[in-house]
Formats: sequence, structure tokens, C-alpha cells
Amino acid sequence: MTSLARPIPAQAPAPAAAAAGVGAFRILYVCTGGICRSPIAERLTRHELTLRLGARANAEVTVESAGTWGHEGAAMEPHAAEVLGEYGADPSGYVGRELLDEHVIDADLVLTATLDHRAQVISMGHAAGLRTFTLKEFTRLVRAIDPATLPEAGLRPGDIAERARALVRAAAALRGWLLASSPEADEVEDPYGAPLGIFRSCGEEIFSALDPVVTALTGVRRDAHSGA
Repeated sequence: MTSLARPIPAQAPAPAAAAAGVGAFRILYVCTGGICRSPIAERLTRHELTLRLGARANAEVTVESAGTWGHEGAAMEPHAAEVLGEYGADPSGYVGRELLDEHVIDADLVLTATLDHRAQVISMGHAAGLRTFTLKEFTRLVRAIDPATLPEAGLRPGDIAERARALVRAAAALRGWLLASSPEADEVEDPYGAPLGIFRSCGEEIFSALDPVVTALTGVRRDAHSGA
């Protein structure tokens, strides 16, 4: 695939940790209540990172979630936990959080369920605009980036973080050039209160969106290690 990535503006802001080029790459998922969509995305991403990176996963990438109207201290919605188990991901120990400024400040990449969530995160400030996307928007942009233009996902500490931050910059540069077919195409609907089947559909939608993202971040395809 020919790369569509354009030069990244020199003034593109970045979190302090990212600017220093140190530490793990931090992903923050955001939905409304923080007990359905964002925990599904968080735990599925952790699971997929471990499949690809093994013991390195936790040191290289930190994955968290929060809700714009988050149920602070709440457990994950039971249907969401069941869906995670069906994917082999671990739902245990989850505790809901309300989205705070510090979560946005610390994140290298914020992935939201809807455009409204994205707007709320950006409105908080903290130079979040160029590192905040809906999950499906980010996936759409990532698919257009030639992996060969990214730093190699080597074995040295920090290689994954360097590659991930380059991926975010490339996606931000493409945002105005590659548009969704409709606003709804970039969103994941809220399954809260719905039966298990709807949660399964939501889980499939989230997994389909995050799989190419994790592949781009790590440089490792899922089927290379999972037998899928």
C-alpha cells in the first residue's frame, strides 16, 4: 500500500512524557458510563497486546478507560464481562472511573466511543486535539498508513512507544484528508441496558476496530501468534 501520510506539523503538541520520548505508550478509552464500551475496549486491547508482545506488553503499553459520566468505583456491566470472557480476555478487577483532567494529560492516545465523547475530551484542553479520535475513526486512518513509514517495532525498550507515537502523528495528519462515509460510521453505539446479543455485537464491532490498531502499534499480526 502506498503511504498517504503527510508531513506532521512541527507545532503538533504532545504530552510531556511523549515529548520526552520516555515511558510506556498510554492509551485511554472513553465512553459515557465507563462500564460497557470503554472497559470492553480496554481489556480486549490488553489481551491482544499480550498475544503479540508477550511479557513485554505491560511495560511497553498502558491501557486504561474512563467515562465522561463515569460510575466511579462501579463494576463492569455483567454482559460486558461475559463478552470479554468469550474473547479470552480477563474482565476481573475492573473499577469504573470518571474522566478527569489527569487522565487526558497522561494519555498519548485517547480513543472514544462517539464523536460527542471526542468533543468532550478535546474541550478539556491539554493539547488533546491531535491525539484524540473515536476508535473507529482512528482505525480508518490507520488502515491508510503504510507500516513501512513507521519506526521499526524492535526489541529495545521504547521501540513500541516510538512507533506508536509516530502512528498517532500520522493519523492526525490524515484526519482532514480521509473522511468517513457518515458521522455514524465512526461511532460505537451504547449497549447499556440491552440483552447479551447486543453486547456481543458491540464486542465484535470494538474488536474489529482495535485489531488493526494493535497490529499497527506492534508490527505483529494476530494470526502470527494466536493461530487465528
